[in-house]
Amino acid sequence: MKKKILTGDRPTGGLHLGHYIGSLQNRVKLQTEYDQYILVADLQALTDHFDHPEKVTQNIVEIAKDYLSVGIDPDQTTIFIQSQIPEIAALTIYYLNLVTLGRLSRNPTVKAEMQQKGYNETVPVGFFCYPISQAADITLFQAELVPVGADQLPMIEQTNEIVRRFNRIYHTNALKECKAILSTTSRLVGIDGKSKSSKSLGNAIALADPPEVIKQKVFQMYTDPDHIKASDPGRVEGNVVFSYLDAFHYDQEAVEVLKAHYRRGGLGDVVIKNILNDSLQLLLAPIREKRNGLDAKMVKAMLHQGTEKAAQLAKGTIAMVREAMGITAF
Repeated sequence: MKKKILTGDRPTGGLHLGHYIGSLQNRVKLQTEYDQYILVADLQALTDHFDHPEKVTQNIVEIAKDYLSVGIDPDQTTIFIQSQIPEIAALTIYYLNLVTLGRLSRNPTVKAEMQQKGYNETVPVGFFCYPISQAADITLFQAELVPVGADQLPMIEQTNEIVRRFNRIYHTNALKECKAILSTTSRLVGIDGKSKSSKSLGNAIALADPPEVIKQKVFQMYTDPDHIKASDPGRVEGNVVFSYLDAFHYDQEAVEVLKAHYRRGGLGDVVIKNILNDSLQLLLAPIREKRNGLDAKMVKAMLHQGTEKAAQLAKGTIAMVREAMGITAF
């Protein structure tokens, strides 16, 4: 049997080029080698969008369209909606008893995200405890492999701690530990050059952006502030346009030639931005065309079918968990 992989995204907006290079391309490859489950994490998205749930729900179908448009195949990958699997909530409650407040407080990922959002004593408990919910996601669907970035490794560590403690307390091997599949690509910088490419920061090129918006965003990109005239030597390092050319241009030898030219002077920013725009239009046109051809009813039917399949697996796991705990129904 193929090993199971669990991955997913929060439906708080359309997916973008950072997702494409960081995870989506890899998922297309992984689905042929593994039994892949993709979770549309609407419950997790509510941990910091609880006051605007419509922002989450209205994006569920949109994010599924993004999956399908890049080549994720629902016949090979099970795509499902987190909130429609009640066993996740049940398992999360069981796990809450296995993790201390101090342990959660020391989780580096939680600490970093709390700092990013400006949380202190005002942090919602749902947000603070989401590593426990993630552990429930991973173990409920018996995932042995979880693709993550290096910043998410503490979440995998915490999941495995919960698994070991559960199995030890209840004298069982019902739960499996998991391993991280680390991303081999660098995090894509935002078009502003100041932070990662992000939906919430509004500094990303979305997969669904029309051609004119893509061009507009390319021409907003940060380059070298000292490269005032085309004849001036320019810096490639920290230059967002060259970061995107490295990531998405189809001819990397040509990119190296452009870098050398830019460094010695004589190559203007408008020229390299036009080259990047042409590359991105070539990449995104077929994705956008496929996406625009997807019918919302068909996508909802696919999500329903995937959620039903995931629910059957979840019911089997929760039955084993309850039996190990001795809380099976009368």
